[in-house]
Amino acid sequence: MEYDPYDYETDKNPYPVYEHFRKNEPLYHNQKFDFYALFRFEDVLSAFMDSKRYSSTGGVTLEDLPFGPMMIVQDPPEHIRTRGLVRGYFSKQTITAMEPAIREIVCRHLDQLVGQSEVDAVGSFSSLFPMDVISSILGIPEEDRDEIRIASNNSLSRKPGDPMPPPESIQAALTTRALYAGYLEDRRKNPRDDLMTALVNARLDDPGTGTPRPLTQEELLGFCGLIAAAGSETLTKFFGNAINALAKPENEAARSEIISDEECIPNAFEEILRYDPPTHYTVRTSTTDIEVAGGVIPKGKKVALMIGSACRDPSEFDEPAKLDIHRDVSRQLALGFGLHLCLGSALVRMEGKIALEEWHRRFPRYEVQEDRVEWVHSSNVRGFSSLPVRLLA
Repeated sequence: MEYDPYDYETDKNPYPVYEHFRKNEPLYHNQKFDFYALFRFEDVLSAFMDSKRYSSTGGVTLEDLPFGPMMIVQDPPEHIRTRGLVRGYFSKQTITAMEPAIREIVCRHLDQLVGQSEVDAVGSFSSLFPMDVISSILGIPEEDRDEIRIASNNSLSRKPGDPMPPPESIQAALTTRALYAGYLEDRRKNPRDDLMTALVNARLDDPGTGTPRPLTQEELLGFCGLIAAAGSETLTKFFGNAINALAKPENEAARSEIISDEECIPNAFEEILRYDPPTHYTVRTSTTDIEVAGGVIPKGKKVALMIGSACRDPSEFDEPAKLDIHRDVSRQLALGFGLHLCLGSALVRMEGKIALEEWHRRFPRYEVQEDRVEWVHSSNVRGFSSLPVRLLA
């Protein structure tokens, strides 16, 4: 069997493929694209914790993309210094204080759907509110949010069998880059109370000179693009996956409990994230020959850490294909782990909790129109671009 991250049919249901490799080939080498992949929970977890042998500097996708100087492709100590510039904006304390504002945004979008018999849970809701939330932090104007959201989503698109972005994806990335450049220039002249202004004014300790320096334009653009894309895409895909899962007959009890007891929602969020995560792999590059999972990864090779497979590993989770909202998911890999734990993990958790609460307060019963769903086709992000849902009385 082969694992092809660009195969549309595999993308629709990759879990049988993952099961095969966990059992038979936990270290897999794809000869066509020349990457290695780890499929077992402990191997993925160990790689997350070992930045010396599994480096982020070669990029976090299988494609050789020009990431630029972004913290997501840095190792310690550079990663720690760069992350420290924005950590305060995404701390648990800061996000907790934002809860009323986040809830207002979520409710505003949901209230527009009340009274309809059918809605697109992604196109009319989960693709919209996360962009509003992250835009309020960054300082993206309301009139540009749809354009950036659509362009960010399009920039991730891939064609079957082709690891490189198609021309429309490249153009989408250039569109967002031009918009961010304009915002940054405006903040230099007209400072505001937002994260882009803070980044323009930030100073990064330079170990070479010992003197703090301002961020370069490339670093600023990298920050904006990364924060906006990660801050919108993760929640967009999570919520679509959540509604799709909770609509299944076998998960009716879980949905009923979410409706009747909102105290269970934080752990339900963690379990749904494990059960069907938005990000199915991230990539590291081996800095030396690595003996792992009964084989050897040669130095200098791309290594896919198969998060989607690790989240269904029975050695870590009993009956992993079952959605159990009371499960212990304390070792959560769906948002990364260790130094590269998702910067916005507190924000994602807050948004996810509120979205599940407010959706089910308004729409406790629903059915997914499975024959009309549309998938996003990316190499490592999995979810729906459209999820038509019939709202039941």
